[in-house]
Amino acid sequence: MDYDVKDLRLADQGRMRIEWAEESMPVLRLVRKRFAKERPLRGVRIAACLHVTTETANLMQTLQAGGAEVRLCASNPLSTQDDAAASLVAHDHIPTFAIKGEDKKTYYEHIHAALGHNPTITMDDGCDLVSTLHSERKTARIVGGTEETTTGVIRLRSMAKKGVLKFPVISVNDADTKHMFDNRYGTGQSTLDGIIRATNRLVAGSIVVVAGYGWCGRGVASRAKGLGADVVITEVAPLKALEAVMDGYRVLAMEEAARVGDFFITVTGNLKVIRKEHFAVMKDGAIVCNSGHFNVEIDIPALERLARRRKMVREGVEQFLLPNGRRINLLGEGRLVNLALAEGHPSSVMDMSFANQALSAEYLVKHGRSLKNQVYPVPAAIDKEIARLKLAAIGVSIDRLTKEQEKYLASWDMGT
Repeated sequence: MDYDVKDLRLADQGRMRIEWAEESMPVLRLVRKRFAKERPLRGVRIAACLHVTTETANLMQTLQAGGAEVRLCASNPLSTQDDAAASLVAHDHIPTFAIKGEDKKTYYEHIHAALGHNPTITMDDGCDLVSTLHSERKTARIVGGTEETTTGVIRLRSMAKKGVLKFPVISVNDADTKHMFDNRYGTGQSTLDGIIRATNRLVAGSIVVVAGYGWCGRGVASRAKGLGADVVITEVAPLKALEAVMDGYRVLAMEEAARVGDFFITVTGNLKVIRKEHFAVMKDGAIVCNSGHFNVEIDIPALERLARRRKMVREGVEQFLLPNGRRINLLGEGRLVNLALAEGHPSSVMDMSFANQALSAEYLVKHGRSLKNQVYPVPAAIDKEIARLKLAAIGVSIDRLTKEQEKYLASWDMGT
């Protein structure tokens, strides 16, 4: 079997951690049970470019149970859990191409390896797989794809608008059961987890600057506030900035925030959010990190040019000494701090995200050929069913409308 992982001797350790994650993924477990019985993905070849974690391993097992031939590569050079990758190869016989810390050349070699079986469906996290397909390989056999993240969806919508997208893609990120939970609660908890693991610094009483107040930014801000931080939001969108104010946060331009922050966390999906002029006025010892997708939100080349010296002071923490004598600490090479320096989102939120992935793949098998080359939302029926299954799994009951209530809501003439 074709694969490239760090060490197959890590496989047993990986299997135990995959099983631990699976205990908190009841919705995906139910999907897997049905898939194993019905085999709706029989004959389908799936190329997946995702963060190679224990949660992703459970998704791969589910797709395989549904009959799919799966190949997996990493969507980020620092997010791979090497033991999970080894277990997928050794125990599940899934070709996996991912090594934590791989260089850029290897990263793209792994993407091509994941495409090596001429897939009919793609699963992407950041659009690198789809971009590679469109620029370097043939797409004729592809029925459709799915995309996991906000950043990837932005890129795909740009492709669709310009008329260059060659197959339909379902935006898993736009499902309510994904972005309202994965982006908010998952990113919020795992980002603070990564920062604390890397630095062992106290969050309470510090000033945490969160760049971006989308769903991810809301989650990060909420968790930082819960740990006792004074949270500052920076934004470019008036409505989101106003919402942050109404939620009780200070909202400043980055020019002002840079002077007061102790921790800086970018979650915008854009580039050069923190730049040279911001580094120049930061406090001594400021900690800077990114929890967006790509390592472009922090202008690292500008920081490198500005610094007199640089050194690794802790694992995953690089310190830059500026001409003014102040020190700035960059976490995880500016890559996803929650995956580079922690374990990523908790499995209970990835349960819903990956159930969306699996069910969207099934939907593409049934309906992909009838879709246009556009970006589509997850069908509302799938989103609603995942929410229902999650509530049932955690033992929560909700009310149902009576016939009289249904009639009232559907009427226009009942009035008072």
